[in-house]
Amino acid sequence: MERVAGKVAIVSGAASGIGAACARLLAEEGAKVLLVDLNDAAGAQVVAEIEAKGGVAAYAHHDVTDEASWIDQMANIKAMFGGLNIAVNCAGTSVTKLTYPTDQTLEEWHRINRINLDGTFLATKHELKLMQETTPVVGSIINISSVLGIVGQPGIAAYNASKGGVRLYSKSVALSCAKERVNVRVNTIHPGFIHTPLLEQSIIRYGDVEEGRKFYDNLQPIGRLGQPEDIAMGALYLASDEAKFVTGAELVIDGGYTAQ
Repeated sequence: MERVAGKVAIVSGAASGIGAACARLLAEEGAKVLLVDLNDAAGAQVVAEIEAKGGVAAYAHHDVTDEASWIDQMANIKAMFGGLNIAVNCAGTSVTKLTYPTDQTLEEWHRINRINLDGTFLATKHELKLMQETTPVVGSIINISSVLGIVGQPGIAAYNASKGGVRLYSKSVALSCAKERVNVRVNTIHPGFIHTPLLEQSIIRYGDVEEGRKFYDNLQPIGRLGQPEDIAMGALYLASDEAKFVTGAELVIDGGYTAQ
């Protein structure tokens, strides 16, 4: 227990799914956590759950595509908790439908990449700056990519591109920090198919919900979908000092999906 005691964390996309699970676990293990999201009611509920268990957390409305909002959030977390040690960047979106490449609109391409890739860039840029201003400098940035940032899937080119971009962007930042001897590690987590509200939307689009769930379960070699807590445990490891020699890495948590 208390594997991140005394550390300060920010989690984006923290109102539900993987982000909420990461925020809960980091708080349970001793971190003070700022949760940010667009869903204020759900975000406040997660904070209430954390506080009910004795954790320390706060919530703020935040758009990951807005650089001014990132500057504001860094000022907020510095004022509340004194600095920053851990960042888990979970906020993201997916395609609304499968699209053949010649039918892909520039608007949809921009929408997905703006949230998934530009949002990760802005997060990392400003989180790194605050981590460098925190004494002592002991930082861990964890960017949530996807197995679909490693392997392709037809019909979701924009999503593949955005998550693949997160993967390589994070490696570059990790190497930049290492070269300059800045004690901030940067890694990615690549979840497989995880039972979250975002995936539930895809299941609903399948038509028959039960058949949709069976379809996604059967995609996994392990025979079932992952749970948000499976990803949170990986984030906790990367956030902790146990991973002090881990940077520029990609942690795949996918029930064997990419081993095929």
